[in-house]
Amino acid sequence: MTVSLSFEVNGEAARLSVEPHARLIDVLREALGLMGTKEGCSNGECGACTVLVDGRPVCSCLLPALEVEGCKVLTIEGLAGPGGDLSDLQRAFVDKGGVQCGFCTPGMLMSAHALLERTPEPSEAQIRNALTGNLCRCTGYAQIIESVSHAASARRAKKGADHA
Repeated sequence: MTVSLSFEVNGEAARLSVEPHARLIDVLREALGLMGTKEGCSNGECGACTVLVDGRPVCSCLLPALEVEGCKVLTIEGLAGPGGDLSDLQRAFVDKGGVQCGFCTPGMLMSAHALLERTPEPSEAQIRNALTGNLCRCTGYAQIIESVSHAASARRAKKGADHA
């Protein structure tokens, strides 16, 4: 038995039939082919599977897909600009060494994006707090924190230039 599910993913409507117990990560990866979202621990502890649902970071490995009925879901694929250009946040991760193994990076980017949407000028403590649910076992967090801070600064500079 399947049930109907309708939601918006990365700005496009998605309508499909899913098993009632399907998790959001399975629908994103298997049904929609959005492979950028990674499954790490499967327990909501590592944050590799983070996506935004109506602007809030959630662990897609824990969320029943039916919970997103009528919602807007943003995945790592949705952060890129037209033509696949990297977003300013993605560019900052590349430029400042925030991209490490690539497994945790999509979840880090989604949590950082949510932070910058609600807090355009975050302190280091706010950045650290926003990334609390995202684990990186490759190296450390210094470059990741610097990447988010750099993106925030670049956005402020661009905004200032646009208003000058």
